[in-house]
Amino acid sequence: MADKITVKDGKIEIPDNSIIPFIEGDGIGPDIMSASMHVWDSTVEKIYAGKRKIEWKEIYAGEKANEKVGSFLPEETPETIEEHVIAIKGPLTTPVGGGFRSLNVSLRQILDLYACVRPVSWVKGVPAPVRHPEKLDVVVFRENTEDVYAGIEWEQGSTEAKKIIDFIGTELGKKIRPDSGIGIKPISVTGTKRLVRKAIRYAIDNNRRTVTLVHKGNIMKFTEGAFKIWGYELAVDEFRDFVITEAELWDQVMADDGVTPTTKEGAFADLRGGKPAGDSGGRIVVKDRIADQTFQQVLLRPAEYDVLAMPNLNGDYLSDACAAQVGGLGLAPGANIGDFVALFEATHGTAPKYRGMDKVNPGSLLLSGVMMLEYMGWKEAADAIRAALEKTVLEKKVTYDLARQMEGVSPVKTSNFAKAIVANL
Repeated sequence: MADKITVKDGKIEIPDNSIIPFIEGDGIGPDIMSASMHVWDSTVEKIYAGKRKIEWKEIYAGEKANEKVGSFLPEETPETIEEHVIAIKGPLTTPVGGGFRSLNVSLRQILDLYACVRPVSWVKGVPAPVRHPEKLDVVVFRENTEDVYAGIEWEQGSTEAKKIIDFIGTELGKKIRPDSGIGIKPISVTGTKRLVRKAIRYAIDNNRRTVTLVHKGNIMKFTEGAFKIWGYELAVDEFRDFVITEAELWDQVMADDGVTPTTKEGAFADLRGGKPAGDSGGRIVVKDRIADQTFQQVLLRPAEYDVLAMPNLNGDYLSDACAAQVGGLGLAPGANIGDFVALFEATHGTAPKYRGMDKVNPGSLLLSGVMMLEYMGWKEAADAIRAALEKTVLEKKVTYDLARQMEGVSPVKTSNFAKAIVANL
């Protein structure tokens, strides 16, 4: 008999037979969800010989929810996710420039899933646009509830926009063009510190070398600049025994009179990548970088970056840019995580023109399920899927998006890609 996942005494308790809610998703959602479930279920059965199992519980959001109950996001959907702690979903439709707000953003805000976590690393054999995709192995922690994604905005010409423009001009002496739309960019101490706390805890638990705070604080000093300041404060106040700041480590290197300038620069090059330098003592190096510089650095010096923590908009751009280096969003997993509740998801869109064609790559959702299995502590199953996926790609049994980048390779269907992965377990 299957049981709900629960939280007890500050820890998640995972039954051997766990009930996991899922949202099938719009567009290609049914195709990739079906294929991914086949892999997840087959792997759990094989690895645990029937001693563990997932019982899937369908819940609704998006077009399917609207067809069934007349609402794109029924109240019971987030309630069920919260009740069951862990859930997974396919892509959901969000219109551009009008219509309803993003269902993805709504779910994150309703459930207070403040950390969008996106690991990005290369699957051997996947075509990539860079020469050394294997050098990039990062985990992006993107704040999920604040910044411009908070949804606090007013349309140009609206009464509210006019009031705010007048108030800012009259009371604060800042001129805004009267034909402007207005948006508010909140970044709080609370939102920043809980995100950075989760990023550092992840780095500690997974033997990562560095945590980089990515911001645009040189321009937005009281929002993104504050993100940097509060992030360092959290690191030093709560994780002093586990971390050392880049500035502290550099001061130690420079204070060593027995080290030549050349050696010092070599030591600094090491510490930028989190390697032992000076008196790091094996601690995690906490550093910060300007956002636009980071876009360049992950291309030119990817090995220097490990765990990246940043505000919402920076995280949206940078996670996609990193995914592009290792072959694109087709194999980029993601999760939205609060203190305990976690919603795993495909990171790409719905691709409605391919709906029902059994054609697209299920890798993003599949690997999001791997993240889910790791979150559940079922690491053996997660590792088995990752290894089988890589073997399948190396055999060039791939869907059209990868096949068209490989010479002389005929694509397989979504369902057959899943079957090939299961055969390679």
